[in-house]
Amino acid sequence: MHTAISAKLINITAAALTGAALLFGSNAAHANQVVARVSLSQQIMEVTVDGRPTFTWKVSTGDRGHITPTGSFKPTRMHEMWYSKKYDNAPMPHSVFFSGGYAVHATYVINRLGRPASHGCVRLHPDAAADFYQLVEAFGPANTSIVIAK
Repeated sequence: MHTAISAKLINITAAALTGAALLFGSNAAHANQVVARVSLSQQIMEVTVDGRPTFTWKVSTGDRGHITPTGSFKPTRMHEMWYSKKYDNAPMPHSVFFSGGYAVHATYVINRLGRPASHGCVRLHPDAAADFYQLVEAFGPANTSIVIAK
């Protein structure tokens, strides 16, 4: 039920911002952006839509033996369900890939959120990953930035 409600809210938000862009001209179109900021030191992801704080979620990023790349990225591909080709077909639900094999995706190991525990991906609670996936789908990869900082 949470996912259905979130999907409706995300679609309503996307429609409203698109309508505002059409009504007020091209400057408003630039405001139609999703930015996900991942803090490796705090192990959180803050998502803003049109510059407004929308979500803050705990994440798991790369552990000592596995780095999570830093920098600013655009989503390169999305898969509702993906299975890792590198790590024994591990499930990666709601994957938003941003750099090679690195993605923001759901994890079922939610007790490890809030601390480094992945092989480099940014892992989220399944509900949060579904919400993020729907946001990227609604606003488009071109209007989405994933910024990862220490």
